[in-house]
Amino acid sequence: MHDSDRQPGIFDGHNDLILRLITGKVTAAQVRDGLNSGHIDLPRARAGGLSGGFFAIFVPSPPEHGMSMEDLAKPSYDIPLPPPVERPYAAEMTDQGFAAARALEAAGVIRICTDADTLEAALDGPEMAAVLHIEGAEAIGPEIAELEDFHARGLRSLGPVWSRPTIFAEGVPFRYPSDPDIGGGLTEAGRRLVAECNRLGILIDLSHLNAAGVREVAAISDAPLVATHSNAAAVCPHARNLTDDQLRTIADSDGMVGINLATGFLRPDGQMTADTPLGMLLRHLDHLIGILGEDRVGFGSDFDGAIVPQAIGDCAGLSALRTAMRDHGIDDALMEKLCHRNWMAVLRRTWKD
Repeated sequence: MHDSDRQPGIFDGHNDLILRLITGKVTAAQVRDGLNSGHIDLPRARAGGLSGGFFAIFVPSPPEHGMSMEDLAKPSYDIPLPPPVERPYAAEMTDQGFAAARALEAAGVIRICTDADTLEAALDGPEMAAVLHIEGAEAIGPEIAELEDFHARGLRSLGPVWSRPTIFAEGVPFRYPSDPDIGGGLTEAGRRLVAECNRLGILIDLSHLNAAGVREVAAISDAPLVATHSNAAAVCPHARNLTDDQLRTIADSDGMVGINLATGFLRPDGQMTADTPLGMLLRHLDHLIGILGEDRVGFGSDFDGAIVPQAIGDCAGLSALRTAMRDHGIDDALMEKLCHRNWMAVLRRTWKD
C-alpha cells in the first residue's frame, strides 16, 4: 500500500496504535474512517504510503507513574523509571492488546501476518501489513509458558523490556546525556526467554534494553540482532540510543536497526520537540549506514508514542521523509531497501521462512 508508483511503501519497525485502542482513545472503526487524532489511521496511511509495520502491544503504567513529554524537553533530564507492573494486570492488558489487533483486522485496517511470504504479499494490499509485537513481556512468567500461546495468537516479535525492569532484564532510563551501559544483564528467566524466542522464530527486539542485556542477547541468540526503533548514540548521546560498538555487533549478526522518529532520540541536544529539521534524522541515517551497511537500516517511527518532526507530523507526512532522502542523494535501489526491503529480509532470516 503506497501513495504512488514512484514512492515505495514504508514498512515501519514500531508504532503504538494498539495502545490508543486499549486506553479508549480511539476505536478500530475510527481508525478505518480517518477519525484518529493520533499519528495513524487508514486514510493517512494510504496517503503517506505506510504499507505496514510492527504493531506493539504495550502494558501502560498506572497513571500515577506516567511520564510527560514535557519532561523530555529540558536541556538535560533523568526521568525515574516506573516500577515493574504486576503480571495479572499485564496479562489483562496484553489480552486487550491482542483483541484490539483483531478488531483492527476485522475493520479492514491491518492484515496480521505470521510468515514472510504473506507479509511481502500484503505490502501492496488495501490494509496495512501487520507484525504483532509485545513490548515489555510482563505478561510472561519465569517459566515462559505463555509464549507458545502468544505465538499461536500471531506474535512474531518481542522486546524483553520497555525501559521498566522486568523479570527478564533491565531497560535504559529516559536519560540525557547518557549511554546505555546502565544496570545488569539478563536474568536466568531472560536467558530462557531468548532461547524460546529463538526456538519459535520470534524476533528479539533490543530497543530499550540496556548494554549488558544487549551483550548477553548477542552472546546466546542464534538470530539476527535487531533494534526496531533506536538511533545512533554518536549523533544523540541518549540512553535509548546505540553505541558504535553495539552497532558493529548488530552488523556482525546480519541484523538491523530501525531509525526512531522520536525527536528526543534524533536531536544532538536530546530535546523532545517537533521543531526538529529532517537533517538531524539524515545524520543518523548516514551514521548507521556507515557502520551497518545499506542492507541493515530501516525505520521504526514510534508513531503514537512520541513527538516526531513537524515536517512529517504523522503517517501522511512520510512522503516528506522520502523527499528528504532523495534530496540527500538516496537512489531508487537504496530507497527500496530503506523503506521496506531490509525489513523483509531480516524478518525472513529471523523467522527462517
